[in-house]
Amino acid sequence: MALDHHNMDDAFFDRMREHFTDEQILELGMMIGQFIGFGRLLMVLDLESKFCAVE
Repeated sequence: MALDHHNMDDAFFDRMREHFTDEQILELGMMIGQFIGFGRLLMVLDLESKFCAVE
């Protein structure tokens, strides 16, 4: 979703429905969107490298 959201087609969601209900897919999408947005906000505010060091 973060790198290639244009290729999330009907086949992708058909595969998702093999494991999740429509409600769960919506909730997953909302949570993923929040995490992506939060990560980008941390980068914009230059907080990512200061408080979340990754080696």
